[in-house]
Amino acid sequence: MASATRGVHSAQDLSSASQPSRQAGDNTAQRSSLMARIRFHLSRYWQLWLMSLPAMIFIGLFAYVPMYGIQLAFREFVPRAGLSGGKFVGFKYFNQFFKSPQFDDLIINTIRVSLGTLVLGFIAPIILALLINQIAGKRTKSFVQTITYMPHFISTVVIVSMINIFLAPNSGMIGRFLGETNILGNPDAFAPIYWITEVWQHCGWNSIIYLAALAGVDTSLYEAAKMDGAGRLQLIRYVDIPTILPTCGILLILNMGSVLGVGFEKVYLMQNSLNLSGSEVLSTFVYKMGLVSNQYSYSTAINLFNTVINFVFLIVANQVAKRASNTSIF
Repeated sequence: MASATRGVHSAQDLSSASQPSRQAGDNTAQRSSLMARIRFHLSRYWQLWLMSLPAMIFIGLFAYVPMYGIQLAFREFVPRAGLSGGKFVGFKYFNQFFKSPQFDDLIINTIRVSLGTLVLGFIAPIILALLINQIAGKRTKSFVQTITYMPHFISTVVIVSMINIFLAPNSGMIGRFLGETNILGNPDAFAPIYWITEVWQHCGWNSIIYLAALAGVDTSLYEAAKMDGAGRLQLIRYVDIPTILPTCGILLILNMGSVLGVGFEKVYLMQNSLNLSGSEVLSTFVYKMGLVSNQYSYSTAINLFNTVINFVFLIVANQVAKRASNTSIF
């Protein structure tokens, strides 16, 4: 009986001793299998990887390497000590921003300007693409496309100069109807002016991707719908809109990643002493705190807060779209 018990124990010891070796063998086999798949993939697609290598180096150099400076948001910046030589202060600058009297106004202004631009800038290109798609003549269609996306190539400085000229009191094309009222000096009018000019400048360019999606619609669907008596509005409703819905979902998710990312250049150029209470947004405030006032750690903390909020919006929008329509970017 004792010998049988010793035999059982010895068998258990041998099995327990061999288990780590089997696990190590499995891990080694998995690693070798993974390396074999990687080698096979590179041997087959090395030309594509080589072609994309400059872009990856560019992104890594200018998008990921600068992330080393994020630690400034948690340190007191000392020029002599470099980026990582200052005293670690934790969330001091975040608390300073949250308790700042300008915090509420900055968030409200940023959301108002950005949300209006997001909504109008998302809907307008879809409507424009649907209308252009209904134009029968190829020459007329090409002409309308060219006219609508040409403003996209006008620089921001020129756009703001045009806004100032058109809205100039008593002399501008629009300002003459407003008398001596300087509409650019009205804080409440800043956001609508920004929305309208953004839509005018980028609507045609942003509609190109929807036109590309509509170009892939099977013409037999249009013919079948017309045979059933469908008019133009019904063609748009039952053929065109379902075709571009997946594209709309993807672009909406991507746009949600910049809800608080209002463009700096145009807002800064449109600012003046009269409309500052309605035009000061996070991006312009970061510039003034960082490069003008030399508060580098404080401005880094504000910008990091902005980035984190945008990232959260992106994740939430992606998950909502994934559950609602099975459309997502990851």
